[in-house]
Amino acid sequence: MLSRTAENLYWLARYVERAEYLARTIDATLRVTALPAAYIGKTNEWDSALLTAGVSASFYQVYREANEQNVVEYLSFAPDNPSSIRNCIENARLNSRSVRTALTSEMWDTINSAWIELQEVWGKGASTREELAKFLRFVQETSLRFDGSAYRTMLRNDAYWFSRLGLHLERADNTARILDVKYHVLLPEEEHVGGPLDYYQWTSILRSVSALTAYHWVYRETLKPWLIADLLILNDSLPRSLASCYSNLVRNLDQIGVAYGRQGASQRHARGVRNRLAHSHMDNIFQHGVHEFIQEFIADNSRLGEIITRQYLI
Repeated sequence: MLSRTAENLYWLARYVERAEYLARTIDATLRVTALPAAYIGKTNEWDSALLTAGVSASFYQVYREANEQNVVEYLSFAPDNPSSIRNCIENARLNSRSVRTALTSEMWDTINSAWIELQEVWGKGASTREELAKFLRFVQETSLRFDGSAYRTMLRNDAYWFSRLGLHLERADNTARILDVKYHVLLPEEEHVGGPLDYYQWTSILRSVSALTAYHWVYRETLKPWLIADLLILNDSLPRSLASCYSNLVRNLDQIGVAYGRQGASQRHARGVRNRLAHSHMDNIFQHGVHEFIQEFIADNSRLGEIITRQYLI
């Protein structure tokens, strides 16, 4: 496969996953801000949404205040935000056009129809809460359709493996960032852990990674920070956990290595991160600092993206 084709497939999957993550982040933030002030405290949930999306610095170059209108516009529709949902879908369509022959008809139809609907229905944004809710559902359903069609219709060859690399690398980064913001930024120092603010913020975090029901299935307890961190970091059975993402990254990189006849730096680096997660325990992570652990993971995850690019995509 040409490196250019592999790069387009890789970034196509990343853009679709990023769009869904942003939609889930906005939806979770809307749920929290709809609660009475006594439950959500003094934190600015919209500022935390910018932090989890990694666009806080660029946002404040354009806007002075992080309120619902400004943040929703910037994360959803702003053409000058490279990571806005609109730009993610447009970039996904651009990448899919470049590799049209490597995609199944179901995958192409999903991206192309989403791009058309984006132009025709959401060209002027969403003017009401009801319209915004419909838009967020449209984005999430597009991602689910694309992921489902890839899983059910693609040959298990290098095209599929490079697509999965992009998806799981992006998913790992998103989960790590939202977890880091919760531990490091969201909860005020004077707020009692386990209080109403803590409970509703954790609920919003779990909703944003589709893990609220899974949490209750696994632990059968009320929301507890150390159990939620265990679920999102170390539980391999949760598709969006860091451990699950790296199990999939190692598997797909190994399959690429076998198909091309040699292993490389990306395989070694991914295995190193996976082994570190496999031998980690929450007691040790809390003892050394959750923020420090996640920051190291985000750096390692970003480094893996760079190594994959040098090894295969250039």
